[in-house]
Amino acid sequence: MPLALELSRYCPHALVSARMDSLIFHNDRIIPLAEARLSPGQMGLLMGWGVFSTLRIYEGVPFAFDRHWARMSHDAERLGIALDYSLACVWKSLVDLAAANQRTEGAARVSFIKNHGGLWADAPDCLPTDLLIFTRPMAAWPATHKLTLFPNAIYSEGKLAGAKMLSWVQNSGTLERVHGEGFDDALLLNERGHLAECTSANIFLVRGGEVRTPPLSSGCLPGITRSVLCEVIPAAGFKLREQDLSPADLDTAEEVFVSSTTREVAAVESIRPNWKYHAPGKITREIAAAFQNYVKTHLQRATATT
Repeated sequence: MPLALELSRYCPHALVSARMDSLIFHNDRIIPLAEARLSPGQMGLLMGWGVFSTLRIYEGVPFAFDRHWARMSHDAERLGIALDYSLACVWKSLVDLAAANQRTEGAARVSFIKNHGGLWADAPDCLPTDLLIFTRPMAAWPATHKLTLFPNAIYSEGKLAGAKMLSWVQNSGTLERVHGEGFDDALLLNERGHLAECTSANIFLVRGGEVRTPPLSSGCLPGITRSVLCEVIPAAGFKLREQDLSPADLDTAEEVFVSSTTREVAAVESIRPNWKYHAPGKITREIAAAFQNYVKTHLQRATATT
């Protein structure tokens, strides 16, 4: 079945909203999206059994690819997925695809799809794991975000808590729902009522010159931008504390911001039902600038080694 048809079958607006570039990378070659073929019997397609990561492309260079690879490798092991590819091979495939699509600035998605196992799999001629890479322009996020609180959305004690899996319907469905209500994202609470994350971003609170963010034990995704900020924030002269946070902590927060691959550092102006903030705040702006400096340094090093 053509991959483009498969996508549009389950999400009629996917091809319009995603605006994927016309070429993709599938297993070992670059091919037109319209000509890609995936078997309906692939376990990853039927059950969402796979891992993925969304990367930022700056000047044709995938940002922090080693961090993304480490997370995907860790999650693949947790899910029992064979990653029969090397970091260097996937890096080159991604760079080559970005060049072929003339995508010097934008985003890429790298996915590994499990093909065998389970009662309904029927993909005998497929590799153990398919590699798919897409590129696309950047999505247009607002300069400041409006969030809404969403309780009981994360189960922090689950064995796969924090894994970035293909079965992403809970987060995607929540995001679609809150978009329909006029919000930019949902702030998800875990089963203990603690702040965890947004549907595709990590959350940070600023108070008294100190930055706080939920720990990974909250069930939040170990975001790549989050991991970079855990280095950037102290280097910029601010204390960073990972601790359990409740909605009551939103009362005393002076600034709030979110982080993600596609949003980088984005200020939060309000959180339904009760909270409003001056956005972007002074510390948020300084952290955003420090992150941009980190990106520039990363690009300079990447260019020097290629």
